[in-house]
Amino acid sequence: MKVSGITSTAILSFLLGIAAPVCAQQEQQGEKQDHPQQQESKHQQAKPEAQHEQQRPDNKQQEHAQQQQRQDQNKQQEHAQQQQRQDQNKQQEQAQQQQRQDQNKQQQQAQQQQRQNQNRQQQQQAQRNNQQQRTPEQQRVQQSAWQQHRSQDWQSDHRTWQQRGGYRGYRIPDDRYRGYFGPDHGFRIQGLPFLVVGGYPRFQYDGYWISTVDPWPESWGDDWYDTDDVYVNYVDNGYYLYNSRYPGAGIAINISL
Repeated sequence: MKVSGITSTAILSFLLGIAAPVCAQQEQQGEKQDHPQQQESKHQQAKPEAQHEQQRPDNKQQEHAQQQQRQDQNKQQEHAQQQQRQDQNKQQEQAQQQQRQDQNKQQQQAQQQQRQNQNRQQQQQAQRNNQQQRTPEQQRVQQSAWQQHRSQDWQSDHRTWQQRGGYRGYRIPDDRYRGYFGPDHGFRIQGLPFLVVGGYPRFQYDGYWISTVDPWPESWGDDWYDTDDVYVNYVDNGYYLYNSRYPGAGIAINISL
């Protein structure tokens, strides 16, 4: 009985010695199998965090792009508004300037017309006074002087200032000329101060002495110097006397003070 008990105890110890390493080996294999799963789980947990980290720069770039776009839009809008204000101010200034110019022009025209009317009235009054003061002898001398210088063939008798070598007489100032001379400022010779110089008629108009150096066309009326409106015009670097009733023919004249 003692031998049997010892034998059983030995067998049990042997079996336990074999089972212990086997269990340890199984536990190690189980740990090895669990470890890759844990690593994979950790990797999967870390992966969204990495993706989140990658998405953060993209969001930042998108926000920066949107901010830059808003800034550009605001800048363009401000520039457009500023340009619009500048254009409006410029148009307003131009309109005001044009209005002032128009007002000044109208005022100048009104003043010029007033001076012309006053001058015309003074001339008419002076003509009436001179006509009343002229004696029959003076009237005869004046008529004779004009008649002696009537052309028989004006085309051949007439010479321009260019053909005469150029005008060398007094030149009327531009502002004076615009106010009292030219086609818009007609007058009549009748009643004006009159002289005969060198056989040619000379009369005074607007403070200037006007001397004819050309014969007058035979087509003009016999008493045109008493009945027709005439005017002084500056053409081709010289002064000429024109008859409003017979346009196209100008008599060369000389201006003096």
